[in-house]
Amino acid sequence: MKIGIDITPAIYHRGVSRYTVNLAKNLNRELGVELSLFASSLRQGVSLKEISKDILSYSPKISTQASLDKKCKILPYPQSILEKMWQFGLNPVSNYLKNLDVFHSWDWIQPPDKNIPIVSTIHDLAILKFPETAHPQILRAHKRSWAKLKENKSHLIAVSRATKKDIMDLLGFPSYMIHVVHEALPEEFKKASDIINEEIASKIKNKLKLNKPYILFVGTREPRKNLLRLVEAWQPLADDFELLVAGNEGWDQVEEKSKQFEHEPRFMGIVNDRELSVLYSYASVFAYPSLYEGFGLPILESFYLGTPVLTSNSSGMIEVAGNAAELIDPESPADITRGLRKILNENKEEQQKRIQRMIIRQQMFDWKKVARETIEVYKRAIEDFKQ
Repeated sequence: MKIGIDITPAIYHRGVSRYTVNLAKNLNRELGVELSLFASSLRQGVSLKEISKDILSYSPKISTQASLDKKCKILPYPQSILEKMWQFGLNPVSNYLKNLDVFHSWDWIQPPDKNIPIVSTIHDLAILKFPETAHPQILRAHKRSWAKLKENKSHLIAVSRATKKDIMDLLGFPSYMIHVVHEALPEEFKKASDIINEEIASKIKNKLKLNKPYILFVGTREPRKNLLRLVEAWQPLADDFELLVAGNEGWDQVEEKSKQFEHEPRFMGIVNDRELSVLYSYASVFAYPSLYEGFGLPILESFYLGTPVLTSNSSGMIEVAGNAAELIDPESPADITRGLRKILNENKEEQQKRIQRMIIRQQMFDWKKVARETIEVYKRAIEDFKQ
């Protein structure tokens, strides 16, 4: 099977970036797959080349720059220019990657190719469920993309059953065109975590000033992450536990709004994978009371490092957490406090049982499985395209 995949999102350092790279790597490892990469960026061409080499390094035939060029096409255009070209039917992917059986697009923009089936992954529809937080230009771009996918009768991958339901309800795609393929823990996170020894951990703990027991929150700070309610719920526990917030500043204004409370969290900003691993490892609880997630990757990250998780009883988070996390009503600060107290007060036997459930749950999500299930989606798309 000759598969093309748009790896442009790999340069943006978000969840979709890790999904794209990990999927491409594992597709490339599958027998019977011939993988080609496509990307477009004016400023990030060098890093995209490095990402391409990393993805394709598992192919024995990729040994020279010429052989890499045959398997990878990076256009020197910003996304806005390429989108305009594609709107007018110019520069189709098939001009560059020949004889593809299927092309896996990024859900940001869709190619104009009519001679190959297109498959696209939708991670969540937060942009529609929380429109007040969406930039109008970004929303318009996604709407154009969704319309193109529907017009072409493209098959879609949803990263959770909750996302599939949203695609059906909000975008009107029929059930048979949407295939649920759960994500898995990124390989690069595992690698960064596994190399941490006692000496490295001690240096990072000193750097981050981890001197007191703490509850951890990880994520870009936007309103749907529900951080302000977590700050409120944490107040009765603040004498014994810090609340550490790691991730992009975002636009929820929690730093300013937190000043209304007696105790304020400590905002760590962006941390690298090794620092994040240490933050998870030494946290008393990882708190993830989001109002909405398509999947909830940080839950798996915390499970992998053996830290108990508190998360919401809604959307994709339940599918990831299962019975291994403490589920709460994210709209109730009192219930968030209850859940935190329950985890913090567990005895040794209860802790061991929870860890066992976390290990079992985390092992259910695997990138080899993701790649193989994705290939089955490609086969379905190819069959439908031929009819």
